[in-house]
Amino acid sequence: MRVALGVAYRGGAYFGWQSQPGGQTVQDHLEQALSRFADEPIRTLCAGRTDAGVHGLNQVVHFDTSRERESFSWVRGVNRYLPADIAVQWSAFPPADFHARNHARARRYAYLLLESPVRPALEAGAVGWVFRPLDLEAMQAGAARLIGEHDFSSFRAAECQAASPVKTLRTIEIARRGAYWRFEFEANAFLHHMVRNLMGGLLAVGQGSRAPEWLGEVLAARDRSVAAPTFAPDGLYFVGPRYDAELALPERTPAMDWLP
Repeated sequence: MRVALGVAYRGGAYFGWQSQPGGQTVQDHLEQALSRFADEPIRTLCAGRTDAGVHGLNQVVHFDTSRERESFSWVRGVNRYLPADIAVQWSAFPPADFHARNHARARRYAYLLLESPVRPALEAGAVGWVFRPLDLEAMQAGAARLIGEHDFSSFRAAECQAASPVKTLRTIEIARRGAYWRFEFEANAFLHHMVRNLMGGLLAVGQGSRAPEWLGEVLAARDRSVAAPTFAPDGLYFVGPRYDAELALPERTPAMDWLP
């Protein structure tokens, strides 16, 4: 039986998604919980790996098992064995050939940012932070230069293992609610650190140190050294993948309503 799960997690305590020898990753904890609940070894594949400190709202995974359980059992039963900052949100039984990564038509990220003279306390680790005022119109003008299919080498980490730097960035939406900014990104796929590198550039424009046109110049250069520094992971959330409608997999979880 092939099972799909939607998983939410706080990434601050973990070395990212992907399993590592030390065991302190989200995948390690999820697979340990699944294996205990199913009483057999379980290995998962996810829709999009996240780095250390990055959070997940609707990370989708799939796995195969010989155990037959009701849908709600895969949620409540597995959550019994998970730490408090990781929780299965839903489960489904997709077709046997479903692949969480390969069948994703798009992926979405959100970045939550606090603009304040004082650093965050209650939200520490859950938001990024800037103390200089931001200009919405300038950031929107800069973001417009990034939309479309491009070579995003200027926004790619040196250790990125993607076969090609060419991706299609479909939307960047920027909104403010009180002292908090929310940046939403959707693309067919993302490069390693791509969103955090885009955030660094957008904030350089928003704080007035660069003009909006500069982002287009950085993009055209295809050179990481000319771009802004990589921004902090604290406020970055993997919102989740998009799949074909016939799969009927949830694209939202209650965790999404937590963000401003």
